[in-house]
Amino acid sequence: MEQAELTALLTPQGLRMADEVGPLASTTEVAAAVSRLRAAGHSPDLVSAVVGQAHLRVRAAAKFGPFADRMLFTRAGLEQATRLEVAARHAGRFRDAGVQRVADLGCGIGGDALGLAGLGLDVLAVDADETTAALAAYNLAPFGEAVTIRSGLAEETDLDGWDAVWLDPARRTAGHSETSRTRPEDWSPSLEWAFALAERMPVGIKLGPGLDRDLIPDGAEAQWISVDGSTVELVLWSGSLRREGVRRSALVIRGGSAAELTAPADSPDEPVRELGAFLHEPEGAVIRARLIGEVARDLHAGMVADGIAYLTSDAALTNPFVQSFRVREVLPVKVPAINAALQANGIGTVEIKKRGVDVDPAQFRRKLTLRGDASATLILTRLGEGPKAKRVAVLADRV
Repeated sequence: MEQAELTALLTPQGLRMADEVGPLASTTEVAAAVSRLRAAGHSPDLVSAVVGQAHLRVRAAAKFGPFADRMLFTRAGLEQATRLEVAARHAGRFRDAGVQRVADLGCGIGGDALGLAGLGLDVLAVDADETTAALAAYNLAPFGEAVTIRSGLAEETDLDGWDAVWLDPARRTAGHSETSRTRPEDWSPSLEWAFALAERMPVGIKLGPGLDRDLIPDGAEAQWISVDGSTVELVLWSGSLRREGVRRSALVIRGGSAAELTAPADSPDEPVRELGAFLHEPEGAVIRARLIGEVARDLHAGMVADGIAYLTSDAALTNPFVQSFRVREVLPVKVPAINAALQANGIGTVEIKKRGVDVDPAQFRRKLTLRGDASATLILTRLGEGPKAKRVAVLADRV
């Protein structure tokens, strides 16, 4: 969003129009709205800003639910914002630690600050980008004096009087639309600065889930988070925000319900065993946290192969940390054999998963003959250890 668009949007007319235009989900709806508003004599900057917000609000519903209808966004700000249900859980961690005043450094459009303020905490929200800070001010306005918004650098923020910090370093290039990931040494503020701050006061640091684990400080609690099948972030907690005896955590949220697995360290895997009646796919947060072994022991399961994050068991058990499948049959990774099984079972819809097999699922799907009303999951993977490991296609049903 350009400054001229922001200026046009943050007026009584602009905000009223953004509410009146209503949701614009498709490019066809967007184009029609642009034509209609331009024909009514509105300026290009105002039309662009209003239509852009109407379209972003539709996309934002997945993260912010009904709150999205009264919020303002940039494309990049929405992509990088914390989901509200996750932000609320972060805020709960601060509240439970007895924190009352939190500085949110790198607040973006205000997603995490919404969670903090929603639990009654006082918040200082700071962002280096003036446009983003202005949108955060609008989004956080309902909380009144409980939230202070500033544009500035995290490193230059006076933290006297603030109990703890929520820190979201900028990990992408600057901009409000298309951005790209940067290297850890280019993040702002730097990890070095963030970790030094975490040694002085309670801090939660939001990072990408694929962070090099060698960069995680020894004393931090590392919490990976998955939401509806996607691993969305890693948070490093320090000071009073860190839980006693916990250094690895996998928080799994699916369908609005949450479950958490914690451990004092990485968990050793269970041994490889033969494929049983069930195959289990651990959630991404569990894999990133290296807690697969904890899940395997709970399910009385073993690994299907060396280095493959699938589990197998004979018992009809599952838990929130895996997606479970009942094995129908094991086939060679050969299209004729797989097609024969699909046709024999009348399978017209198939979900394809893979680990440890160099196959493009989209291209592989085009080779399959899918006819019938039944559905199934096809899991392409390896079974066994060492040179005896073999590639297989496991035809299975979700439990």
